[in-house]
Amino acid sequence: MTNKITLTAAEVLVGDHIYSGTGANAHPTFAWETITQIKHVDGLILIVAGRFGNANDEFWFEPDESVTVIRYPAPEPEKPVAKSHNKHGHGHST
Repeated sequence: MTNKITLTAAEVLVGDHIYSGTGANAHPTFAWETITQIKHVDGLILIVAGRFGNANDEFWFEPDESVTVIRYPAPEPEKPVAKSHNKHGHGHST
């Protein structure tokens, strides 16, 4: 389940998804880009979305400015698998 939330720019995290407009593709799900970098520059917050090395989308915000993002819940840690302690032979019969 995803959560579309509104928070301040200072609370945005790398990995959140930000709306970048429809661009050349009119499908609405393609308008949400993954945030790949967050930088603090001269009292402003620069949020960079998209793949590294490509033409990225850049968004400038005041730290207390409202931003709507999609945030996926953190994955639950994997539970350790109990190891079997079977001491059976492997096809040998006597």
